[in-house]
Amino acid sequence: MGQDIVTGASVEVSVEVTGTPPQIWDLVTDVTRIGEWSPECVDAWWSDAEHEFPTIGARFEGHNRYPGGFEATAQCVVTEASRADTFTWVVLDSDELVDRPGSTWSYQLAPSGPDTTMVTHRFVHGPGMTGVRSGADSNPENAQQMVDARLALLRKNMTQTIEAIGRSVN
Repeated sequence: MGQDIVTGASVEVSVEVTGTPPQIWDLVTDVTRIGEWSPECVDAWWSDAEHEFPTIGARFEGHNRYPGGFEATAQCVVTEASRADTFTWVVLDSDELVDRPGSTWSYQLAPSGPDTTMVTHRFVHGPGMTGVRSGADSNPENAQQMVDARLALLRKNMTQTIEAIGRSVN
């Protein structure tokens, strides 16, 4: 196996939407609604009874649908939940180690006007196992193209998700 080009590969998208940070926070932290907005994560649900939602340590599962018909369910753990500001979670790989996630996702919310919020959505590949890592490891001559294609798709999907969330503000 050659150089690790997957760990740290990232995308960040910022979109201004109508709604205050508390309004947007209530939407992005209601993981059960992500299927309304995301072209990739088509369903999600809280999966533990030990935590209030959305608090650090709370677990949820997300069901994703990828191009080509591949589907997978991911186990997620909330790692940061600062009301009306930050919501972060890790996607666990098969080893389920929070400190070695397959990826880390976050929303950062900042007021940008009286009734608008700048929503920054971030994705970072972690050191854990993911489909992209598996593909890059098994096909190193095309690894960079695989990573680049995945990041481009994520950028598109994340932008669409934020825009759809903004349209959901009452």
